Amino acid sequence: MRVGGIAAALEGLAPALARTGLEVHVVTCGASGGEADEQEAENLFVHRVNVDTQTNDFLHWVHELNARMDARADALVQGWLAEPNAKDNPIVLHAHDWLGLFAGKELKYRYHLPLLSTIHATEFGRNNGIHTDMQRYINHCEWELQWESWRVIVCSGFMRGEVMHALHTPYDKIDIIYNGVSPANFEFPFSTEEQAEFKAKYAAPGEKLIYFIGRMVREKGAQVLVESMPKVRAQVPNAKLVIAGGGYRSHLEARARELGMTEQILFTGRVSDEVRDRLYRVADVAVYPSIYEPFGIVALEAMAAYVPVVVSEAGGLAEVVKHDVTGTTTLVDNPDSLAWGITRVLQNPAQARAMAANAFERVETVFNWDIIATQTADTYNRVWSEYTKSEWANGSAVYAAPVPALEAPAIKEPRRVSAKKPAPPLPPEDDLPLIAEALADAGIVPETAQKPKRAGRKKGGD
Repeated sequence: MRVGGIAAALEGLAPALARTGLEVHVVTCGASGGEADEQEAENLFVHRVNVDTQTNDFLHWVHELNARMDARADALVQGWLAEPNAKDNPIVLHAHDWLGLFAGKELKYRYHLPLLSTIHATEFGRNNGIHTDMQRYINHCEWELQWESWRVIVCSGFMRGEVMHALHTPYDKIDIIYNGVSPANFEFPFSTEEQAEFKAKYAAPGEKLIYFIGRMVREKGAQVLVESMPKVRAQVPNAKLVIAGGGYRSHLEARARELGMTEQILFTGRVSDEVRDRLYRVADVAVYPSIYEPFGIVALEAMAAYVPVVVSEAGGLAEVVKHDVTGTTTLVDNPDSLAWGITRVLQNPAQARAMAANAFERVETVFNWDIIATQTADTYNRVWSEYTKSEWANGSAVYAAPVPALEAPAIKEPRRVSAKKPAPPLPPEDDLPLIAEALADAGIVPETAQKPKRAGRKKGGD
């Protein structure tokens, strides 16, 4: 099972890069299982490391993970450099988000190799600003990652603007490369009878199934969807909402009860990949009312599954879904607008099917992993070409020492206060739910954790 957008992105990108002829080595956390070293396809190798340290300190765990990823990647690089004609074999380091900063930076300086990064989201964007010491620390790590990177890849025009604003990255240092999806993932055998039997687990015969899948965090907008349901039901009495995804949902269930929607809204919790994909196949509409969304791979999944989509205009979603062409877009954090969009799709099935067909075509021509891998390989080639002409490549560059990372905020007990005085600010440990969200974004189930970190290497010498 994969959780979060980064995991979904790497799951599609790594094999596609390997198909271009690049030799791809993914160094990641082994908490989700699998062999320590495994060849998953031609040119694609996965190296998993484990963090044995028992700690409740998230930042300590991140540094332990990076130390182990660094050690594994270091052994790989040493082996490559010892090969005959090593200078003819390009080696490019590619870090994904700040959780891979420390290992990536160590390898960069140790071997004078080029490092590039993909920034999938920012702490500033997730929290609508920087408000706590923990957020400030993560924001600084994101800044340091883009500073150390030869080039920075982002997944949308929206994210280019955010990285420029939040991290002060120059415009011409950023490449926009969309995420993708594989339509073949949804082309599994699933007869009409099987679909009816499966749908009956979630909706009564004749009900219109509204489908949302995502983590139960504010930025994904499930609370907006719950608020919209009374207005949707007023126009479409047979509408049934299915909300799938992990996270804290008791407040959403309580709100559904207050609205009298307990029978009309079903919370499934986290579901398997198989159930997730089957729900796409039986849904009448997929809805993603995000408040903050760098891209929105789930919308692509719905489009690839031929499901009509309704999304908010948040961030990259407005680039993925073209209003009235490939789907319906609505105002951000606006239950009335969302109810309008859902009702419009459910009441106009012919128009919805036409938009779904357009969306599928756009998936095949724009959000195709092979196209995206070619664009990524072009960035690798550009970086390597510039690198070989630089003083960094021959070791003669004079450079300042890397900016030291900010000291991790200490976790302290709140001081005692009298009843007459206002309570002090919440202690830093209240940031931990936000950190759990960051972990999930990186494809890490919070109880175990996993972090993708990639070192890419091209076969042969160009």
